[in-house]
Amino acid sequence: MQHINPDMDIVAYVLQAVLKAKPEDNFCKSIQIQYMERGGLSKKQLEGLQGKAQRIHGIHAGKLATLEAIIKKKHTTQRSTVSIVNVVEEKDKIAEKMITEILEKYPQHKRVLLFKSKFEKDGKLINAEKEELVKFHKLLMK
Repeated sequence: MQHINPDMDIVAYVLQAVLKAKPEDNFCKSIQIQYMERGGLSKKQLEGLQGKAQRIHGIHAGKLATLEAIIKKKHTTQRSTVSIVNVVEEKDKIAEKMITEILEKYPQHKRVLLFKSKFEKDGKLINAEKEELVKFHKLLMK
């Protein structure tokens, strides 16, 4: 098994080649300082360096391929996208109609008044409450 030569630093070589071709490039200057201080670069920084290095003709293709391999080897952090969806649920028109019909005829019906307050608060009733409301409607609205 062959070991990579630790004396050959591809990232430093590509950085120096880019800075030699474009000495006024602020991005490359800042990445070089970060590389010297920290000993490494992030995947995004390496991708930016690769983009600049590909536009320069003096850099050997093998070095660019090695830089690309280093980039692919780095871990990619994927964040889940936050999707905020304002779901506007339509009120149950049938339940609302049954509640109003029952309360028009029997305005003091306590259970239906409870259903009305829940319906006005949430805009919906659970299935058991709907079934009970249907039962009341059938009994009272003959």
